[in-house]
Amino acid sequence: MTPIPDLFILIPTVYEDKRGYFFESYNHQVFKSLGIKDLFVQDNQSKSVYGVIRGLHYQLEPYAQSKLVRVLYGKILDVALDIRIGSPTFGKYFAVELSDINKKQLYIPRGFAHGFSVLSDEAIVLYKTDNFYNKEAERGILYNDPSLGIDWKIPIEKQIVSEKDAKNPTFDNLETNFFYKK
Repeated sequence: MTPIPDLFILIPTVYEDKRGYFFESYNHQVFKSLGIKDLFVQDNQSKSVYGVIRGLHYQLEPYAQSKLVRVLYGKILDVALDIRIGSPTFGKYFAVELSDINKKQLYIPRGFAHGFSVLSDEAIVLYKTDNFYNKEAERGILYNDPSLGIDWKIPIEKQIVSEKDAKNPTFDNLETNFFYKK
């Protein structure tokens, strides 16, 4: 659990021996027992170099996506920003380091904007979504909006951001159709 309702850090049981390791990265029954009932329908994978910041991204309803994020190689700072109207943590973010070493995963439900920065020389990130990508529903929030105060752990002169992400609107201009449900 995290300080933000409905946002979870998941740490799998890892079985290691001289051959290497094994763990279940996803088991629907285990997730359902935690209250995560999403049925994931799409996997996305990216490879990025040190300093890359991707985000903050989300899709409006009815095309919103829950995400299950993990790192196959390297280390990232994963960030989820609560954009659910009426949430006690509306406008607050949670950040966690995910890596191939710690094998942590972050479950991000619908109603959050998501982004990450690459802290290692390179990183391969894999995340599952419970809905398909829809370009018309895609939205973003400026990653370096001072009102959010996100420390991406990358010096400004080393940050690599896409032209699209650099033009995202600030949080004050947020377009959201998510509402918090207790």
